[in-house]
Amino acid sequence: MSYFVYQAKRIYYSEAGKGNPIVFLHGNTASSRMFEPILSLYEEHFKVILVDFLGHGRSDRLTEFPADLWQEEARQTIALLEHLNCGKVSLVGSSGGAWAAVNAGLLRPDLVEKVVADSFDGRTLGEDFARKLINERAGAKQDEQAVWFYQWCQGEDWERIVDMDTKALVQCAEENLPLFLKPMSELKVPLLLMGSVGDEMVRPDILSEYEAISGKTGAEICMFSGGGHPAILSNAEQAAKAIRKFLNQNDAKND
Repeated sequence: MSYFVYQAKRIYYSEAGKGNPIVFLHGNTASSRMFEPILSLYEEHFKVILVDFLGHGRSDRLTEFPADLWQEEARQTIALLEHLNCGKVSLVGSSGGAWAAVNAGLLRPDLVEKVVADSFDGRTLGEDFARKLINERAGAKQDEQAVWFYQWCQGEDWERIVDMDTKALVQCAEENLPLFLKPMSELKVPLLLMGSVGDEMVRPDILSEYEAISGKTGAEICMFSGGGHPAILSNAEQAAKAIRKFLNQNDAKND
């Protein structure tokens, strides 16, 4: 297992495959393990790098998560890219990891080749986000499949991590904190927005939000008619095909 040190704490990461490097960024209450079932779809085409954000998976624990969690996770991502020292790297962020990926692209376009943002609410949190999140998390802790996922990703302290995450996101929503370090219109790297039309864990007007983002950034959009949350898992083969195409194509922004 590989680790690097960030602010005196160890962050876990792993590498597999060969080719141009891509880093997968996991969502809230998850860890890099969420991507393990789909690695075979990418390893033959890319050097795949997985990372556990601080407080998750095999990384060191925190006493609490900051309310600007996705901005902080972007800084951890940049620290990983600096540690790897392998030139520009593409980022694939899913759910909460999508905000971290976009923020990393905004923060250090010199280190980020392209960004895939999968299954997230976009520029703002959906209406009544905090109440819905509290209810969803309360139900998940009583759901056998959800609890299995939490344990698989985090280990025996899964409930503490879920509660810390809920507290941080509720604070972010209630205080209306900015989700991005800069306006998304300032993103200088190519962006692919991905999602599922029927995803009940994102805002109902997700396609309209993606189209608005595309109007400001030139982002490509890939929406699937089926599947759930996140699209990268529920539409695994189709998503992998779309991501491979996007990452392999030349783009004027990289010239």
